[in-house]
Amino acid sequence: MSGDSPSGEGIDIKCVGLTKTFRDFWMRPRVRAVEGVDLEIRRGEVFGLLGPNGSGKSTTIKMLLGLLAPTRGRIAVLGRSPRDVATKKHVGYLPEESYLYRFLSARETLDYYGRLFRMPARMRRQRVDKLLEMVGLDAVEHRPVGEFSKGMQRRVGLAQSLINDPQLLILDEPTSGMDPVAARQIKNLIAELGSRGKTVLLCTHQLSDVEDLCGRMAIMYGGRVQAAGTCDELLARSDRTSIETPLLPVGVVDEVRGVLGRHGIDEITIEQPRRRLESLFLEVVEQARAAGTHTSGARSGGPMAAFLQEHATESESAVEAITDADASPRDKAAPAVDTNLIDSLTRR
Repeated sequence: MSGDSPSGEGIDIKCVGLTKTFRDFWMRPRVRAVEGVDLEIRRGEVFGLLGPNGSGKSTTIKMLLGLLAPTRGRIAVLGRSPRDVATKKHVGYLPEESYLYRFLSARETLDYYGRLFRMPARMRRQRVDKLLEMVGLDAVEHRPVGEFSKGMQRRVGLAQSLINDPQLLILDEPTSGMDPVAARQIKNLIAELGSRGKTVLLCTHQLSDVEDLCGRMAIMYGGRVQAAGTCDELLARSDRTSIETPLLPVGVVDEVRGVLGRHGIDEITIEQPRRRLESLFLEVVEQARAAGTHTSGARSGGPMAAFLQEHATESESAVEAITDADASPRDKAAPAVDTNLIDSLTRR
């Protein structure tokens, strides 16, 4: 475990010895879905949780959300137990499948979730406006979400997970069903959220998403963390050397081969690098857009919603003041971090 922080400051998720065993009707152990998982995710970090189907990722997420109780081990989420109700309004969650009311429009869906967080009408309206623009659905905001493609429903789900301006965002397959343009926009948004101090736990089968976004990651298999560390540590090859130059003339290539051969290096591959297919796809689409080509799908996402940014605008501050006036003293304050709980996990 990479716990180098002596206290709870700067740690939004910490698990020690996390284990979950499912039992049958007679309470006999049936499946050990998660076993002995140690995990630490720091504030402002985009952390990748990887693994094949059945590796224990979803069970781990459900325990972090307080939906399942661990059989053994301890968890702290935002400095408290994941079942502490006070943490819920500071967590955003996008499940693997978007469970939406198909007869509600995108606007009505987001307004409904804003009501669940007891937001005043003015704040809900402003946040819904900004989120719909941010995910590129403002032009189709009144269409029932049941008519949306899977990718468009994922956009609604992502907007829903951000309606409460969470500190911790848990995203399960956020780019599933999206075309490469939308996926790139969502990845840019996730990266920007991380840069603004949000903590993001990214659970995905899209390995390129993890390479693009995550500073650290953990790979699960058989309910255990099999490898963990920074992407550079895990992906670097210590047995190879790569050299990239501008395009070399044939004579220079032969000369380089000769120099390496004199040092006994015969296993040489010299080729022109290829750009990623994603880059080509995005370039072609952008050129079509610049030419004014019409599309009936979702539009490009807009700028990040102001309330998600580190410094709110004056108008946003005024709306926050309305919220504070309407909220009870218990609702106003973010949950204090229970550093004693984090310390007890660290001293294991």
